Amino acid sequence: MSLSTRAIAGIAGVVVVGAASLGTGIYWAHNAGEPRENVATLVVGTSSTTAAPFCYNDGKPIARAALGACSDAAEAAGKKDELPLLDVRSSDQVGIGVPKDLAKKGWFAYTDGGSSQSQGTAPIIGNARGTTFSGTVAGHTVMSSGDKTSVTVAVSDPETNDVYAVWFFELKNKTS
Repeated sequence: MSLSTRAIAGIAGVVVVGAASLGTGIYWAHNAGEPRENVATLVVGTSSTTAAPFCYNDGKPIARAALGACSDAAEAAGKKDELPLLDVRSSDQVGIGVPKDLAKKGWFAYTDGGSSQSQGTAPIIGNARGTTFSGTVAGHTVMSSGDKTSVTVAVSDPETNDVYAVWFFELKNKTS
């Protein structure tokens, strides 16, 4: 084998290995870059986190019994610190974003905080239809008095009361 033949064989080997690596890299990058479906976004100040729905029935209404089980599972996940979490201060602005296709059905978001007059719930947005972002509300209007504030986001048709998706987030209440 002459030097030029060795060089050609070496280059061919590098090309084959490189092509295999590139193909694998493109496949991985393609899969890693695919957006998750039906992701909701919680925004607090300049921070945000996303989550897939905790309860979802492939775009069909969720049965009432399944909603109860889902709520129980979310409560258990919250106790284990398994829900998406962001820090919140009373001076922060809080907002929610939902997917466009689900926003068309109608949606709302609320927390278990707020003032004593709100009886344990504070709306972030109520009965929205078509809009994908709630706008922002002051943190102090939605925070609970405890260490954490629970956030619930639900896609629900206001005419039929069918629920299509539910997300749960938590806010860690900060004093400073």
